[in-house]
Amino acid sequence: MALPIQDLPAWARLNDVSFDNVEVTTTVDKGYGVVSQKDLAAPEGTVETPQLLAVPHDLILNSLAVEEHAKEDKEFKQLLEAVGHHTADNNVATPRQRSALPACSTVLLPTVWTEDERPLLKGTSLEVAVGAKLRALDNEFEMIREASSDIPYWNGLLWHSGAVSLKDWVHLDALYRSRCLELPKSGESMVPCIDMINHSSDPSAYYDQNSDYEAVLLLRPGASMSKGQEVTISYGDTKSAAEMLFSYGFIDPESTSESLVLPLAPFPDDPLAKAKLVAFGKAPKVHVARESGSIRWDSNFAYLKCVNEEDGLDFRILQDNEGNQQLRVFWQDEDVTDQISEFQKLVAQTHPLPEVLRLRVAVSVQENLEIHLEQLKSELPRHDSSTVREECLKHGLLLRQIETSLLEDAIQALEQEKNSLLEAENVVAYLGSMETSNSDLVGEEASNEADDFS
Repeated sequence: MALPIQDLPAWARLNDVSFDNVEVTTTVDKGYGVVSQKDLAAPEGTVETPQLLAVPHDLILNSLAVEEHAKEDKEFKQLLEAVGHHTADNNVATPRQRSALPACSTVLLPTVWTEDERPLLKGTSLEVAVGAKLRALDNEFEMIREASSDIPYWNGLLWHSGAVSLKDWVHLDALYRSRCLELPKSGESMVPCIDMINHSSDPSAYYDQNSDYEAVLLLRPGASMSKGQEVTISYGDTKSAAEMLFSYGFIDPESTSESLVLPLAPFPDDPLAKAKLVAFGKAPKVHVARESGSIRWDSNFAYLKCVNEEDGLDFRILQDNEGNQQLRVFWQDEDVTDQISEFQKLVAQTHPLPEVLRLRVAVSVQENLEIHLEQLKSELPRHDSSTVREECLKHGLLLRQIETSLLEDAIQALEQEKNSLLEAENVVAYLGSMETSNSDLVGEEASNEADDFS
């Protein structure tokens, strides 16, 4: 059972969780949080800063805890072996760990938004990401159902009784992703109490692990707090608005990080499109960011998309000594299959006309961004205040605003880059030769037509 928040102090004492000069309380706009009970300070350069929270190792939920629990619970071990140890988080709480979950477990990650709320994401970088995540969760849930239905204990507990549904699995995933911490010694973990610390772009604390593998919350060097002030940590100062909303269910309006990731498809008439996608090995994307006031973009796949056989690209099926066939990528007769993740750098350095190639890529990326901007501006959904929660509406509209501004500036920057490239000497020469070739072709066709007519 989940723990009522008023019982947390007693539970903490019983389970050796140490709250040092801090307490859990209700904050003004973030639900529950942790505040200081007195004035605190950690001078800059301090080696040992004040400890605010300490959580014993056996309360931390991670892959190691799962393996240990499987040794004690034969039914759970059967389930773990049946699903192959590769569910979304591979973590399951022991009774002691489950008791640490607060009763208030509402999360507003986009994957748990309602059918009326999800249209707020149309045209944003999260539209495709959320759809892909929901499909992955659906596949995971069906895999677990299929694998565990043959185990009498789990079939009766989960499926015969109808106790769980896909909605529960999606909610569990959201709980895990929004609370998971990356501990320096234990990796991805869920840590009771510390997971109640809220985010700030100007955090006062950070989490770590001590020599006993306890998770500890420490005051940041140089930080000071007055009595009653909320203790905060950073969930990631480089995360984009879309990443924050996807993983934590909110956007920090004070964040200075502006970036987005959009899908990038090959040209529809490219005969090598399928081979390029297979060789690339992951979803093709373009990254756009604003750094120090300037727009930066990059996309390895955009370069692969814009080169073909006449540039020196080739695909070959090679067979190893065991008879296995593999698709290999060749660039100017050199096998570059293992360098595909750095294709942009590789091709830019070796292409005979690098400015011409960069122009091709810039045009392709700009067209892609223009399509997304048009979708973003034209698909602002109608919303009914009675069916759309206020927080979902606020963050959905804020994401649209942030990404619209970034796309507009990126398209303008690409236009300037195109104009600059069009003035490059080898680009002018290349385009001039293309015009000459086209003129000769038109003249030849006209001559042929005249001959045929006469």
